[in-house]
Amino acid sequence: MGRKIAIVGAGAVGGYTGAHMVKAGEDVTFIDPWPAHVDHMQQHGLRVTHAIDVPEFQVAVHALHVTDAQRLAKETPVDIAFVCMKSYDTGWATMLIRQYLAPDGYVVSLQNCMNEETIAGVVGWGKTLGCIASSITVNLPEPGHIHRGAGKGGTAHTVFRTGEVHGRITERAQEVCGLVAYADSAKVTSNLWGERWSKLVTNAMANGISACTGLTSSEILHNEPIRHFSTRVGSEAIRIGQALGYQLEDIYHLAPETIARAGEGDEAAMRTCDAERLRQSKRTAAEQRPSMGQDMQKGRRTEIEFLNGLIVREGEKAGLPCRANAVLTDLVKRVERGELKPDPRHITELRLN
Repeated sequence: MGRKIAIVGAGAVGGYTGAHMVKAGEDVTFIDPWPAHVDHMQQHGLRVTHAIDVPEFQVAVHALHVTDAQRLAKETPVDIAFVCMKSYDTGWATMLIRQYLAPDGYVVSLQNCMNEETIAGVVGWGKTLGCIASSITVNLPEPGHIHRGAGKGGTAHTVFRTGEVHGRITERAQEVCGLVAYADSAKVTSNLWGERWSKLVTNAMANGISACTGLTSSEILHNEPIRHFSTRVGSEAIRIGQALGYQLEDIYHLAPETIARAGEGDEAAMRTCDAERLRQSKRTAAEQRPSMGQDMQKGRRTEIEFLNGLIVREGEKAGLPCRANAVLTDLVKRVERGELKPDPRHITELRLN
């Protein structure tokens, strides 16, 4: 207790995690660019609901619009700033909060994708940490309301993995772990980059597919051609991560090599992969969409260039083909521009080989 915390981006992940911190008695300020959301939080607080087994709660919060962030100059400096914005907003969001940091304050990337380098370019590597939210399945259905399309991960699945960019276990990494653990199970990792790429693979296998097809997570998994395309996307991403030297963690509770071989045509590996992913689908509400599918529904810019697009670019550097990721990136961009409408046939009618 006693540390001043800022959540820059009070959307699904930032709002969910920060609300639990507030509930636990921490000093948290939320900063967000959506006026209606900020107004609602200021007037009514932040409401958190779950699809499964967790009672809802509501907390009064200190919320500021980005245009009012200058008020922080009159307050105690920020000790810990969680950047929870979309990847394309990382740079300016970090620049915004940098001037309000305490001398020993630091910034935590609680985001999808690989954004630590961007943050370090603003505040320095010594003030940069990372935190992965694995299979958190949250969304922001309306101003002031965060909904999780599942229950808590708990002992069945460690949701938060926090770590230093250099891999050493430090007091501040443990401090961040303690803060996010108010929301769900958490651990400190010495393998931040391996965790990051593994989460990237997970996102690459679902987000873009939802965005270009209009399907929910459950619908993706129960459509065999689309599920197998998802596995191929993941297989390519795993091979790139291995080529980059990352120590990959389990992905969807499967060994990375199992997914990689499944995507390359190994029938036994595919059966194992299919069975585990279908088993896990029972723990998530049928209507839950990956975050990029939510963005597409809301007409927002997607993170496709920071997910599958990044995999393609890194594959080109490594001399490894990423045909499925390249096609998926192109499809999402075309749907985003309005050239195509979301449709499962974008994937089911593909002929890649």
